[in-house]
Parts: sequence; structure tokens; C-alpha cells
Amino acid sequence: MQQRLAHGEAAALGELYDRFASLVHGLAHRVLEDERAADGITREVFAHVWEHPDAYDPRQGPLRTWVASLTHRLAVRRLRATETEALGDGGPGTAEQREDLENKVRHASVAARADYIVQSMPAPLRAALELAYFQRRDYHQTAADLGVTEDEARRRLRLGLQLLSTAHDATTPDATAPGAPPGYGGAA
Repeated sequence: MQQRLAHGEAAALGELYDRFASLVHGLAHRVLEDERAADGITREVFAHVWEHPDAYDPRQGPLRTWVASLTHRLAVRRLRATETEALGDGGPGTAEQREDLENKVRHASVAARADYIVQSMPAPLRAALELAYFQRRDYHQTAADLGVTEDEARRRLRLGLQLLSTAHDATTPDATAPGAPPGYGGAA
């Protein structure tokens, strides 16, 4: 894919867009809480990939992780710029306003990281969590709905929740969950 992009093959960008557009838009929307801004970040991410295909280094991790990290970085930058502008004269604001902004960035980062973790986890774990969380199923009902034993349902829920619990641990650049972008969720 990277080589095809480097050679200017538009079809490669189309394939990349088809594969990752929902991830990019979802993460951007989670950080920015604004549909139009998320659309803008989505365009910006894919424009960056098109203009800089060599920026991705496969030795650093999967393409999905790089795209998610790029999305997060651009969305946080946009959030900070928007919030700073909203403070009034575009100046640094009071210490309390800066702290509020950083708290908002941290909260949005944790939420986006949680979304990324859920989207990246194996389908059986995700299905168990979705049944338990969105449909309010206990592990007995989850087991029945998934056609697995109760022990297996408990195991899937436990593993899914363990992965998800790492979302709030990402406040430092070195804290990462399995498969999550390095520094993802920090105050980038």
C-alpha cells in the first residue's frame, strides 16, 4: 500500500480510505465532539497520507495504528486551537482556563483511546462487551446470546474490560495498550 501511494496511485488512497475512514472519523469526532470538525480532520488525515506516504514506517507498527495516531494528533491540535481561540483574544488565558483545556484534551484522549481499543479488540471480546454494556446483559445472558459457556462469557468480558481499563492509563507518552498508538491518549 505504501509503495502504491508513493507512486501516486489514486486507487491505493481509495482503498486506504475505504479501510480506515470510519476509524479516522470516529476518533476525530470523539475528540472534537463536532461532526464538521471531524469531517475536516478526516480530509486532513488522508491528505497527509497522500502527500507524505513515506511518513509511515512499518517497523513502528501496523498502518492502522499509524493512521489512528495521526488522527489523534491532528484532532487534539484542532481542539487546542479551537479552545484557545474561544478563550477570547487567543492569548494563553488564565491558569484555570489552561487547566480546563488540558482536562478537556485528556478526557477526549481517553475517550478516543477507549474507542480505538474497542474497535481493535478481537470480535468475540467486542461482542461480549457490547451485549453486556449496550444491551445490559449479565454473563448468563451474554453466554446464551453468544452460544458459549458461562465461563467463556466471563472470560471474554474480563479480558475485554482489562483491555478497556488501559484507556485511562495513557496519560503519559509511554503508556500504551496492546495495539494502540504510542503516546496515544496523552496530551500530544
